[in-house]
Amino acid sequence: MRPGAAPTPGHVLSETFAGPPGRRAYRLYVPGGYRGRPRPLVVMLHGCTQTPEDFATGTGMNALAEAETILVAYPEQPRSANQARCWNWYSPADQGRDSGETGIIAGITRAVMDAYAVDPRRVYVAGISAGGSAAANVAVAYPDLYAAVGVHSGLCAGAARSLSGAIAAMRDGVAGTASPIPTIVFHGDRDTTVNPKNAAALAAATGERLIRRDEGQVPNGRAYERHLYADAAGRPAVEHWVIHGSGHAWSGGDPAGSYTDPQGPSATREMWRFFKEHPRRT
Repeated sequence: MRPGAAPTPGHVLSETFAGPPGRRAYRLYVPGGYRGRPRPLVVMLHGCTQTPEDFATGTGMNALAEAETILVAYPEQPRSANQARCWNWYSPADQGRDSGETGIIAGITRAVMDAYAVDPRRVYVAGISAGGSAAANVAVAYPDLYAAVGVHSGLCAGAARSLSGAIAAMRDGVAGTASPIPTIVFHGDRDTTVNPKNAAALAAATGERLIRRDEGQVPNGRAYERHLYADAAGRPAVEHWVIHGSGHAWSGGDPAGSYTDPQGPSATREMWRFFKEHPRRT
């Protein structure tokens, strides 16, 4: 690019993955600054009733991707797979490796890595609600593929294995399988859709040691807490953010998208900051 020249805007591609686990459409944001050199990839999983476009708008992830030159994939859950467009995170067939929806999401990730220059040490997955719970499942199934995971308003991997179990877990909060990779968790303490106890369970399941607790407030916005946990080597590995007064919504999101809370700290920026701090260890 010439000095002083305006950056080339990124673009959204509509793609389809088909493989042994199944078939799904997805959107791929390619930033204007992409020049064929290895860049990070973030896979974003929308919540119930949402679409990739809605989720991209609400999170503002594409704007961040343009600024940071990262690729972003948005797998789409169709009504044919779930009437409410929810990822079936509670279904045993969709929780394991190389099968069902976890296999599809990993397949989309690999397809992008095959088609574009992606740094294999900087591949991440994140989501909200059902998408956040699916992201937790993916993290457990593919710790060799993803470097870190972001779960917003979701549940632990394996927190339920049936629809009735999912409803109970969302209502009461339940423990599940620990994430084997660095994890950042966001949850509003007024969430009446997914009990905030699930966020605490996500952090606690790792067994990491609490090393710091911070408090803050967005100017003219929400107060929040951040709990930081370290792994056995003393390295920060888990963050648990509690957004006071927020409900079932993406913290700091754009109100043009659904399920967003513009008054909270930016989950998009903080997740990306956390991801940058945690490339996959070899």
